Amino acid sequence: MNIHAPADTAVLLRETDGPIAILTLNRSPARNSLSEALIIALSEAWTEIAADKTVRAVVLTANGPAFSAGHDLKELTARRSDADGGRAYFRMLMATCSAMMQQIVNLPQPVIAAVQGVATAAGCQLVASCDLAVASSAAKFATPGVDIGLFCSTPMVALSRNVPRKHAMEMLLTGHMIEAERAAAMGLVNRVVPAGSELKEAIALAKEIASKSSYTLKVGKQAFYQQAEMGLAAAYAHASEVMTENMMARDAKEGICAFIDKRKPTWEDR
Repeated sequence: MNIHAPADTAVLLRETDGPIAILTLNRSPARNSLSEALIIALSEAWTEIAADKTVRAVVLTANGPAFSAGHDLKELTARRSDADGGRAYFRMLMATCSAMMQQIVNLPQPVIAAVQGVATAAGCQLVASCDLAVASSAAKFATPGVDIGLFCSTPMVALSRNVPRKHAMEMLLTGHMIEAERAAAMGLVNRVVPAGSELKEAIALAKEIASKSSYTLKVGKQAFYQQAEMGLAAAYAHASEVMTENMMARDAKEGICAFIDKRKPTWEDR
């Protein structure tokens, strides 16, 4: 597999490395800003991957020096000439982008962001929406909408579900850029690696995860996000029911028997 995707006119590239799907944002001249076309391309990719049983994990990366600069402000500004000043288009685009971000959370497969450069506004939201994130030591993160009079309200949703409230509010209220190491300390990314090795590290992590039962990963990922929105008692009740059903699955029976027998389990993903 060629890790470094060739230049292409497509705004989103897709490669395969064994059971891993690798999606690459490919609008480098526009700092991989999330244009309507790129948002739709990502949405379509998530739909395809969700139905693809051969894909066991996903890595999301980007070409060029920036991971993503957020929404395409030139594209948005061009719609101010619409009869309604752009209101309908802005509402549609924000709803479409929000739905795409939720697709990542709802995807059966784990998604790992490999962040090589700056991730700001909706680009930071994209990282926060992924299940895991590996960042280059050169990566930086910000929600700088406040600097241009446009509070990062939709990025706020994913950000505030990743980092403690005061850290999220500091980023949102100041727009300050934070370094990769601080992003890791805050919980926005899982680990920081030397610049240039983030994609390799993310793929290795994805392959490790892909070696598990895909049924178990699907059940666990779904339960994680569901219980996170619940009160304590409801979360335990839900998790107990999920675990009961999980115990009845073929792979749980096989995995437990393999552990007892001190052998490697054979997954059937059911």
